[in-house]
Order: sequence, then C-alpha cells, then structure tokens
Amino acid sequence: MFKVGHISLIVILLTAAVLMGCNLVSGGGAKNGDTVQVNYTGKLADGTVFDSSIGREPLEFTLGNGQMIPGFEKAVLGMKVGEKKTVTIPADEAYGPHLDELVVEVPRDKLHSDAELAVGQILQATAQNGQQIMFTITAISDNGTVTLDANHPLAGKDLTFDIELLKIK
Repeated sequence: MFKVGHISLIVILLTAAVLMGCNLVSGGGAKNGDTVQVNYTGKLADGTVFDSSIGREPLEFTLGNGQMIPGFEKAVLGMKVGEKKTVTIPADEAYGPHLDELVVEVPRDKLHSDAELAVGQILQATAQNGQQIMFTITAISDNGTVTLDANHPLAGKDLTFDIELLKIK
C-alpha cells in the first residue's frame, strides 16, 4: 500500500515527466517527424475511387513535412500501427476551393499545339518565372475557343479516405 507521502512523490514525478515532454502512454501513435507507411483508398462524395495504394507499394511520407494534404496528415497523426480509420477531409484541408480565376478561355490558335485537343486532356505551360503550370481542357467551343482550368482536379471537393497505418519508422 502506498502512503500519502509516496503518492505525492509519484504525482510530482509524473507531472515533471509530462512537463519535460515524456510520452507516458506506451505504444504512442504517429507524430510529427515520424516516417510512416500507409495503405489508403481515396473516394469522392459519390463513392467514386480516385486513388488507392491497394495493389501497389504502401504510401510512405514523413509527418509534418508538408508532403501530403493537411487533412490527410491530421488523420494519420496519433494513429497506431495496425489501426484503420475512415475520414472525410473538407476541401479547405485538401486541395482548396475551386477558384474561378484559374479558369480561362483562350483562342485555339494561341495554343502552340498541333495535337488534336479533347475535353479532359492535360496541357502544360511555362510561366514567365519558369514554373510549370498544368491546365485541364474543360470545354472546346465551335467558335474556336478552348476553356482551360488550372485548378487541381480535386479542388473544391470533400474527400473520404480509408487509411490503414502499416509502419512507423
């Protein structure tokens, strides 16, 4: 049996350990700086799968390095190896909102491409600063104009992910 003096000493030691940043929970979950491996499946609101690691190598990334969309990193933080979860990530924590100012209509003859153009096709351009910009053709009109969208294809969409944490390095 612990005496009152022993209990006070234990409380003081535990408090000091927490203040010094010790993790007192055994088998703590994934944290910033950890390199993790996950299996995932990403779905749109209607259930359409837009990406998955199933049948491929697991996705490996380091938490806190900004390699993943913010909502995905948040979902993995605190997970334990073997844990599975399903999360819905709002557009603002994924690829952001769809911005109308990134949609432009240009004359077909201004596109320096002899290739046949089609809706859904991806075109690449180089900005004056040398940055590569990807555009998706969203419309081709009969009057000779092409509508280009520089938004990420998943911008403006809430995304649902099934995530399984496989490994913490």
